[in-house]
Amino acid sequence: MNLPVLYSFRRCPYAMRARLALRSAGLVCELREVVLRDKPQAFLEASPKATVPVLVEPDGTVVEESLDIMHMALGRNDPEGLLGRDRPAADALVAGCDGDFKHHLDRYKYATRYADADPEDHFRQAAGYLGMLDGHLSGAPYLLGNAPSIADIAIAPFVRQFANNDRAAFDGLGLRHLSRWLDGFL
Repeated sequence: MNLPVLYSFRRCPYAMRARLALRSAGLVCELREVVLRDKPQAFLEASPKATVPVLVEPDGTVVEESLDIMHMALGRNDPEGLLGRDRPAADALVAGCDGDFKHHLDRYKYATRYADADPEDHFRQAAGYLGMLDGHLSGAPYLLGNAPSIADIAIAPFVRQFANNDRAAFDGLGLRHLSRWLDGFL
């Protein structure tokens, strides 16, 4: 059987969100874990950008972005209805995650990689986005209501990464709704 190939890295939040969507869609693929310091030639040939995730379809079509992989997978089969819940709101939440939140997350978690990055300031900036998510979760178990949406599975891996950097500091934010949601995801 000729399966799609997903190049992935276990702890990468972008790859996690792609794997979650593929799993939800029930799409089977060959998973190839990439050692980031020793990327395989077939991976580099498929995607010169050389970042995971990358999905290579049996016909040679290459899907290089996590959100594109998610939309492709769920567009083919969406048994949980993840795409059908308030798409504009979902898109806005994910854009906030992938934009400002990710910017601050990187400078909080990897401060030594960025000149003049103040990890405490970036922690506070990222916490603002998390507080907004906590507000969304104050009246419902998921970001957009009573059932999960694409926003939940697209954002949870990044919240996980933030929380795992310093769980005590994350817990100290007092975001009880977000903590419950994250624990359910984990």
